[in-house]
Amino acid sequence: MLVNTWEEYVLNNFADCEGQFEDYEGQLIDYEEDKDIDEIEDDDDDVWDGDGEESPEENQCLFCDQIFPSVDEVFRHCEKEHFFNIIDIGRKWKLDCIQYIKMINYIRSKKPTSLEITQLKGDKPLWDSDDYLKPHNMEDGLLQYDIEYFISQKVGKDVQNEATSVDSNSSEQEHKQQTPVVMTPSEYHSLCLKLQGANERAESAETELQRALHDLQKMRTMVQNLVMSQPNEPIKSESAVHTLTEDEDEEYFGSYAHFSIHEDMLKDKVRTESYRDFMYKNKDLFKDKVVLDVGCGTGILSMFAVSAGAKQVIAVDQSDIVYQAMDIVRENNLQDKITILKGRIEDVKLPVEEVDIIISEWMGYFLLFESMLDSVLYARDKYLKIDGSVYPDKCNIQLVAIDDKDVHDKHIAFWENVYGFKMSCMQADVVKEASVDIVKPDKIISEPAVIKELDCRLCKFGDLQFKQDFQLSLATKGEITAVIGYFDIHFDRNCGNKVMFSTGPKDTSTHWKQTVFLLEKFIPVQKGEIVKGTVHCRKNKKGPRALLITLSIQDQSQTYLMQ
Repeated sequence: MLVNTWEEYVLNNFADCEGQFEDYEGQLIDYEEDKDIDEIEDDDDDVWDGDGEESPEENQCLFCDQIFPSVDEVFRHCEKEHFFNIIDIGRKWKLDCIQYIKMINYIRSKKPTSLEITQLKGDKPLWDSDDYLKPHNMEDGLLQYDIEYFISQKVGKDVQNEATSVDSNSSEQEHKQQTPVVMTPSEYHSLCLKLQGANERAESAETELQRALHDLQKMRTMVQNLVMSQPNEPIKSESAVHTLTEDEDEEYFGSYAHFSIHEDMLKDKVRTESYRDFMYKNKDLFKDKVVLDVGCGTGILSMFAVSAGAKQVIAVDQSDIVYQAMDIVRENNLQDKITILKGRIEDVKLPVEEVDIIISEWMGYFLLFESMLDSVLYARDKYLKIDGSVYPDKCNIQLVAIDDKDVHDKHIAFWENVYGFKMSCMQADVVKEASVDIVKPDKIISEPAVIKELDCRLCKFGDLQFKQDFQLSLATKGEITAVIGYFDIHFDRNCGNKVMFSTGPKDTSTHWKQTVFLLEKFIPVQKGEIVKGTVHCRKNKKGPRALLITLSIQDQSQTYLMQ
């Protein structure tokens, strides 16, 4: 099958390599067409529009074993030491991006000499086969080089140099008191041909440049969609956090090792007192029961459970805070009731076969950030009795529209004038990151829309990512500057005294605050208007504890990162 476009090439050869594309997603998203070729070539690693350096290991000479820090230096070396000029080769064989990739893979796999390549004759080159579309080395930095743009830029510079030379000569002639130029007919004819050729090359360079920019824009959009879009069906259970190794999960658990984060959570009265009230007001649920505390932290929930009548509590945490929890338990003389295990719930072996109740404070920003609920569901499926309970048991995520230009200015407009300098290129990065902040209640301009409900006793791993349509009913006239997300938590099943709390902006603030999704363009609305949208929440394949949230509302669509 012949492949004629970047889109076909990427889909045929990189559909299973999203991880690599994700490493370059910033480069595609942030690319600006007014950057010159040097900026792109100098910054060609972590982001596609260029904010990093190329890895030296990726840039090996085509004809020897030497390694170089950039592709430019590879080609300069090839020209000097191997008499291989990439510009001449590109012009001779009319290399576009696809033919260039084929040529690189051909040279890497067949290892011809530079002389064999430069003296190659015929209508078609030896690499004119789709067999050479598949990368010989996925880490080859030369495959990421935009040869079309480079050649067109080089041609443009040659034309500019010629034009400058002609202008310089003209200026000298004018300076000599406009002395008439005397030349033979053949010289005049030669000059005309030279000027005509320069003009044709300039037009050709402009055409090639526009085509290269168009292709790059298409590739940018296509690969961005490939990276940021994931299947609409639920993520399979094997994508959950229990597949991570202990080393891969070290950063997450390390963030909970310091006392400060636990101090913030314990001082969150809405959070802590809700757990306490649920257990103290429903002691009949805990009397003589075996309780599992997943992610115990300082052990506060375990101690609440014992005070509510639990016969035995098994507390599990991988973070080093667990050592303080052991001291806290002993300090309160509860070591006979509470057993603390260090490790991930996915890895440890409990001293019992099953438990009556699982308690956990697993909620993250936007409810599902950090994916700790995955561990709770793992523990539920492995250890919970058939008639057992998980608390909290019910929760939901809600969205609401706000009109708050101050917040928008704080994060977005700020970059338009930073100490007198424009940094507007930063705005694209800022918009795509969801922020966490306390939203003023008087900035809300719509009724809330519930986009997800979960029953922790019954839900499955696949339910933790979802795509859902929603409607926002506008309560007042204004402009939607952002959509915010928050969640409600319920202790409900078998509870004689039900307890719930909300992290919404109209309720007492919690350490979860609200998640703010800034809109790139404001949406003017009228009171009573219905604004429709779709939200797609899924785990980031770079790490299942992070989230990708795509919000589509009216004619806007933006994928936000939570990591």
